[in-house]
Amino acid sequence: MSLKHNLTASLVGGASSATEGTASVKDDLYLSVNGEWLKTAKIPADLPTIGGFTDLEVGIETTLITDFEEMLAGKVEPNNVLLANFIEYYRLLNDVKSRDKAGFSPIKSLIDEVQSVSDFKELQDKLLPFLKQNVGSLFPLSVDPDMKDAKHHVLTVGAPRLILPDTTYYEASNEQGSQLLQLYRGMMTKLFTEAGFAESKTQQILDQAFSFDAKLAQHKKSSEEMSDVVKQYNPETLTEFGRHSSVLDLKAYVDLALSGRVTRVIVDDPKYYNGLNDIITTDSLGEIKSWLLVQILHKWSGYLSEDIRTIGSEYGCALMGMEEATPLERYAFETAKNQFDMVVGDYYARKYFGTKAKHDVMHMVQRMVDIYKERLSHSDWLSEETRQKAILKLKTLVPNVGFPDKIDPVYSKYVVTPASEGGTLVGNRLRFREIELQNNFDQINQPVDRTMWADIDPATVNAYYEPTANIIVFPAAILQAPFYSLKQTESENFGGIGAVMAHEISHAFDNNGSQFDEHGNMKNWWTRVDLEHFKKLTDSMVEEFDGIEFVGQKVNGRLTVTENVADGGGLNCALEAAKTDTDFSAKDFFENWAKIWREKSSTEFLHWVMATDVHAPSKLRANVQAQNIDDFYTTFDVHEGDGMWLAPEKRVHIW
Repeated sequence: MSLKHNLTASLVGGASSATEGTASVKDDLYLSVNGEWLKTAKIPADLPTIGGFTDLEVGIETTLITDFEEMLAGKVEPNNVLLANFIEYYRLLNDVKSRDKAGFSPIKSLIDEVQSVSDFKELQDKLLPFLKQNVGSLFPLSVDPDMKDAKHHVLTVGAPRLILPDTTYYEASNEQGSQLLQLYRGMMTKLFTEAGFAESKTQQILDQAFSFDAKLAQHKKSSEEMSDVVKQYNPETLTEFGRHSSVLDLKAYVDLALSGRVTRVIVDDPKYYNGLNDIITTDSLGEIKSWLLVQILHKWSGYLSEDIRTIGSEYGCALMGMEEATPLERYAFETAKNQFDMVVGDYYARKYFGTKAKHDVMHMVQRMVDIYKERLSHSDWLSEETRQKAILKLKTLVPNVGFPDKIDPVYSKYVVTPASEGGTLVGNRLRFREIELQNNFDQINQPVDRTMWADIDPATVNAYYEPTANIIVFPAAILQAPFYSLKQTESENFGGIGAVMAHEISHAFDNNGSQFDEHGNMKNWWTRVDLEHFKKLTDSMVEEFDGIEFVGQKVNGRLTVTENVADGGGLNCALEAAKTDTDFSAKDFFENWAKIWREKSSTEFLHWVMATDVHAPSKLRANVQAQNIDDFYTTFDVHEGDGMWLAPEKRVHIW
């Protein structure tokens, strides 16, 4: 499959949407900065993309793999018991000989359990065990902070995942969807064959599983619909929730899972539960069992032999445009890290980041917060009432930088049984899955801890804002060039990490975050007039991005609006902060902003991004937001007729 594309559809201001080539900054900021890099950059066969974020992630992985291989060899001792357990788990993943010898035998009992279900009563009894065993869940459960009472937890009930990335892939006009389903079927046929199933039985199972998946797709929200966080909050009493199915007892399922500790739930996808009686009927037991068997073989393929693991990655490789499966070295590391993410992240941050850097960056975050307060204070469209509440929200915002002060105690429960004591990879993973699920359920009566990192670890190149806690998190991994470096100018750093910091702060005031108060509660704190004006401004951001053609697809402005609002607010705020530096260079600022978004990706990966991701493609993030800022035009002498020109009345300004 081709990994290159060179389309020329125009952006909002006329800049080329080509993903390769060089250009004048007046015509294409992104290509003027990254064009030479794009000429020589090559996407590795086992990755879907390379560039700013991915390059840093690969570098961190390489560093950590080197460190941990020394621990595996006994040359270096792990410096704490949590890390020692990670190393033992990592050892099991690297033990290819044992995994190859075992084949499918480690999950045979899971397969047998599903096949033995003879009626819905038996399925009811096994709903919770299947959830704990990561077999596949018809009714996923998760204890999360309550959006309307952020100090306490509530049980959220979700919907099962589809085979394809989004409901839009199931539309008749989506050719890629039918092609992917064929690839998925081919992969699953191989897995069932490896597991010892006869060809006729395999095809019967796949027919039934695909039929059930198609029913799910008809009754699930799309990625665009799920991007509206507020609409995920649909409270029901446990009795009301139980009425969604006439075949299975949902109330009894929840009561058993949470030991009778909840009387209400939050339904995040009511479309699924309102259609449940059309999906699960008295005639659908065979389809459900087949769907569960597919779930088992695919989900657990990565913990079995190398041949099985490679087969199990074929669909994912095709979806992302990767030519090869992840090599053993990286696979073993990434899988072990997924289980011990905060442990590995803590090791990385304390060794390669340190407390001094943490204090320095914390100071920079505070500087960005102060600048944001100033911008809110001088906003020409906010009323004084709304303005003061927005500033109060900033004052109570909690920044987390580098690494957390403490690690969730659940990691101390992940005690590995090594091979020398009869332990196996699947056996340990099954036990850990049950521990992590029970730990999550036990949070139901515990207060929310705002200091606990939940979404990403310190060794992940990313950052996030959590509206229900009103916190921002900047892991150690992102605090390096091109985002931040002592070797870069202050203006470059503000165009990099400064814009990222302000982006996350802006999430407190995007179309989702703006609906939560300073305590993280979903509560309207706007005046009616201000809220109506804000919605008009966000609609203008939707319109600006909606329909932009890129790699043969069109951007969904509604899906990406939250991140686009944050990008715009972040870049404006970072620019204002950069201007306070005595050696300010707008050229350095905008060029590093474009540099952090440099990326070369497979077409398949970009199609997946545009269908499911709340972020716009990287090039558009770099160019369109720059087009909205007046200083960009004066800095690079951009005028009407230039590719980057956007008429002043079309430039979107919110924060």
